[in-house]
Parts: sequence; C-alpha cells; structure tokens
Amino acid sequence: MSFLKVSEIFLSLQGETTRCGLPTVFIRLSGCPLRCVWCDTEYAFTGGTNFKLAEILEKVKSYNIQYVTVTGGEPLAQKSTPLLLEMLCDAGFSVNLETGGMLDISGLDPRVNVTLDIKPPDSGEHTKNMWENLQALTNKDEVKFVLASRNDYEWSKEILEKYQLKGPNILLSAAIGRLEPLQLANWIIKDRLNVRFQLQLHKVLWGDEKAR
Repeated sequence: MSFLKVSEIFLSLQGETTRCGLPTVFIRLSGCPLRCVWCDTEYAFTGGTNFKLAEILEKVKSYNIQYVTVTGGEPLAQKSTPLLLEMLCDAGFSVNLETGGMLDISGLDPRVNVTLDIKPPDSGEHTKNMWENLQALTNKDEVKFVLASRNDYEWSKEILEKYQLKGPNILLSAAIGRLEPLQLANWIIKDRLNVRFQLQLHKVLWGDEKAR
C-alpha cells in the first residue's frame, strides 16, 4: 500500500503560474533535497504525516474544487508522488505539479501540468538544475525563475536564449525581501523580454501566513 508524507493540505487561491487567482487545493509534501537560500517553506523540510494515497484523494474531493497543486518541499523526492498525480487525474482534477527541477519529470502522467522551477545562482542551488527536464516539457507546462538580484536576472536571460524559452508560460518573479518586484518589472520592460512577470499573489494578500 502506497503512502506519502504530507506537510499540509489546504484550500487557497493559486498565487503563481498561469493559474494565478484560481481557487486551488494544495497538497504540500514533506522533504526536499534542496536548500535554496530564499525558501519560504522550510517548515516542510522535515516532519509531516503519513497518508495513504486514497486518504489524500478523499481529502481533496471533500473541498469540491477542480484545481489541485502538488507542491513541497520537493514532491518528486517521494517515490509515490507520480502515482498520486495519476490518481488525481483519473478522478477528474486539473493537476499542477510544482517541482524544483533537479529530479526527472519524463515519466509523469502527460495530463499533469508541470511548473518547473529553474534555480538561479543566488538560490545557492543552480548547479543542481537537471537541464534534460526542459526536453520533457510540453506546451501546457511552465518554467519559473525566482530571482534575487541583477546577477540572477542576467543569468536567466542567458538561459532563456540558450534554450529558446519564451512566451506566456515562462515566468519571472522576484524573491520577496531580496529583489524589488518593480525593479524586475522595469528590467523586463526595458529588455522587452518575451516572458510573463508575476507577483506572488498569496504574499500580497496574506504575507507570510502558511495556510489560508
């Protein structure tokens, strides 16, 4: 019987990605092999409660919401996560996976919308990016850069050019407390980058509260 260690399950508004603003059930799984310096979910690194996959599915169904995001921590660090994603899709949910990009996504259910988080230098983890994952993305998937400095921004522009990443599914946002969002917005406009600027809506609305 398959289990996952869960940090929390809660209902909120999606604060990022092209689903921003949509009421969404979040399944935050415990554990992460990365230690990004600006991480705002350090509480999910350890602890959590073991749930059977069927129990998670029933909990999600109880909210009566179409959109589900599986996040972390790093959700793919647990071996049963792909099976949970498949079960959620089979149950008719619109499923988003937020992953840090260091673990293979190629075998995931093709119905899952992947948000691949590319780690820039100031995260402290940019050497862990698994670039092969970019080849596994489809038109429905998204690539996210959380930037903490001008150096991160210039590095990200090089990555955008190298891998020909552009359009509304390429997301750039500022690390809260490290880079002013207005500064990032001005850089994007000045350089006419073909990307989507995003604010973390949940931070604007609720600040540092974990669950809403």
